Amino acid sequence: MNTNNKLIVITGASSGFGLEIAKEFAKDGYPLLLLARRVEKMEALQLPHTICRKVDVSDKQEFEAAVREAEAEYGKTELIVNNAGVMLLGDIATQDAQEWKTMLDVNVMGVMNGMQIVMNDMKERQSGTIINVSSIAGVQPFGNHAAYCASKFGVTGLTRVARGEMSPYNVRVLSIMPGAVSTELLGHTSDQAIIDGYNDWKESVGAVNITASDVAKTIKYAYELPQSVSLREIIITDTKQDA
Repeated sequence: MNTNNKLIVITGASSGFGLEIAKEFAKDGYPLLLLARRVEKMEALQLPHTICRKVDVSDKQEFEAAVREAEAEYGKTELIVNNAGVMLLGDIATQDAQEWKTMLDVNVMGVMNGMQIVMNDMKERQSGTIINVSSIAGVQPFGNHAAYCASKFGVTGLTRVARGEMSPYNVRVLSIMPGAVSTELLGHTSDQAIIDGYNDWKESVGAVNITASDVAKTIKYAYELPQSVSLREIIITDTKQDA
């Protein structure tokens, strides 16, 4: 392990962006805390200098206990990537309200929990980076995305507020907003017709070449810039995605 590298916490690390982010940082020997509900998926990576814990990010006590455990081993968190999220697409008039609550709990409360867990230490040290994974659906509307858009617009807004609160302390708060990328995220949606329509749209615009690894590399690049450089908001999409 490179002793100059400090602890990185990644939520939603069992698949998609989170898994690829973990692999990218592991290449350079960063100590990692990987958090997700499916711990076996993270452990299967067999990454060095890594702690894997089963955590529901909407449970702040559980979330914080895992972070403190890793900090006792590797030192204070220098970067947290609040990536855990669910996408349950549906029409406002008919969608089950429990799906709305699930998205708001994980996508918004989970991010706020992660930020609060590390903020005070970062302020005291005058160092640290928080990266929140939002979505292009956090800056523009999409059909059948109402509650998802609400959650991701929420992430965009709270990230901007947190940036203002933390910048006087030399702490970076960034958001990355991916467009359509092939991950497991769409599989959470219960309406097969919506899934089929989304995939048809993605194929029709040719937005199928960008990968989760591309997003992970972008996040790593933003983090490894000097602490004085803040890529505040990054919208990243397939070149062929025009909406």
